[in-house]
Amino acid sequence: MLGIELAAAQYFERLTAELKRIDLSEVEKLADLIFETYRRGKTVFVFGNGGSATTASHFAEDLAKGTLSPDDLWAYSPNRLRVISLTDNVGWITALANDLAYEQVFVQQLVNLAQPDDLAVAISGSGNSPNVLRAVEWANQHGLITFGMTGFDGGQLKRIQQYGLHVPTQDLGMVESLHACVLHWIVDDLYARLHKVARYQAS
Repeated sequence: MLGIELAAAQYFERLTAELKRIDLSEVEKLADLIFETYRRGKTVFVFGNGGSATTASHFAEDLAKGTLSPDDLWAYSPNRLRVISLTDNVGWITALANDLAYEQVFVQQLVNLAQPDDLAVAISGSGNSPNVLRAVEWANQHGLITFGMTGFDGGQLKRIQQYGLHVPTQDLGMVESLHACVLHWIVDDLYARLHKVARYQAS
C-alpha cells in the first residue's frame, strides 16, 4: 500500500504518472464494445470481487442512469442501456456460494441471463480470482464478448479475455482508482454518443 510509504503529494504524483501510462486505445475499445452492444440490443454484464465488486456496481449504475438525459428519465427512451451488475443480488450470490462453491457465483448467473453477443466485463486487480475466471471461460465458450480489467501482471484473466484494459501497477488501491477513473470517462463518452454531443476540441 503506497499510501503507507508516501506522503499525500507524492502519492498523487504517482497516481497521476500511472494514469498517463494507461493505453488509451484499450479504454476506447471498451467504450466501443459497450456502444456496439447497445446497438445490437444486447446486455452488458459487469462483475468483480471486493473493491472490484463495488466498481462493477458503480459502473452498472452509471451506465444505466448516467447515460440518460433528463428527458429520458421520465419515459421510455431508446437511449437506455441494458446493463446488469452480477455483484448485487446478495441472496443469489450467497445461495450459490453456499450450495455450490464461491467460484460459481458469477458463472451461474450468466447461465441464467446471458445470450450470445452479450458483453461480459470482468474486473479483477490480480486477474486471478477463480469466480471471475470461471465466468469468463464460460462466456468465451458461449458466444459472449469478454473484456477484462486488470492490474499487477494481469494474471490469468489477461490471458483468457478477448479484449482488455491492463493497469500495470503493483498497488491495488491505485489499480482500483485508475479503473474507476477510466470507467467514468467511458460513461461520459457513451452519453455523448447517445445524445450526439459535439466533442470539445482544445485550441
